Amino acid sequence: MIPGMTIKAVLFDFSGTLLRIESTRSWVDAVLSGAAAPYSEEDLRRYADLLERAGALPGGRDPESVPPALAALWETRDESAELHRAAYTGLSRQVELPDDALHDALYARHMLPGAWQPYPDTAEVLGALRARGIPVAVVSNIGWDLRPVFRAHGLDRFVDAYVLSYEYGVQKPDPRLFRVACEALGQEPADTLMVGDSRHADGGAAALGCTVHFVDHLPVAGRPDGLRPVLDLLER
Repeated sequence: MIPGMTIKAVLFDFSGTLLRIESTRSWVDAVLSGAAAPYSEEDLRRYADLLERAGALPGGRDPESVPPALAALWETRDESAELHRAAYTGLSRQVELPDDALHDALYARHMLPGAWQPYPDTAEVLGALRARGIPVAVVSNIGWDLRPVFRAHGLDRFVDAYVLSYEYGVQKPDPRLFRVACEALGQEPADTLMVGDSRHADGGAAALGCTVHFVDHLPVAGRPDGLRPVLDLLER
């Protein structure tokens, strides 16, 4: 952070920054446990492993390799709801499941509030920003409406604006998405801090003049206080 600079607004990424998607195994179990046919422990483990390697869980691990037929789709997946669904169900269908309908069920599962867990210090940090009168926007590369997730976890009261890539047809690191967020909060980029886990995507805010702070995309239990340094940045 530049000495003497005052932060008047904070932008946060969603996945891997404020909240984390459930594990691939939990994702698979939640869907297949409700399926008509019973699955063995070995089946569930195998499907979870194959789907994780395929990168089929949005917010989870990136694909080990993207099939050539999906390459262009993968690069633009967050520009619309249709592209997002097609990209991830396309990756999912690289794994042969007993029923083709399971691929759509898996995609639907990841959009449920129960599939996401806030990091331990998310509410604390967002609440502290609210108490200080610092507006907050969530800026996410995503293909669906995450607002219900924030409401379900009691975090919506801390967020002043949501700037979601699929609603604008633009995805990070394009500076235009960060500009929309700054304008929504009524602040200049030079007075705004962007917090995210992706140096490529979230780092795009620097081109607009925002200060950028990175956090580690770790499991919830492995990052108990990764967001607290944001509050220290405000005090420098």
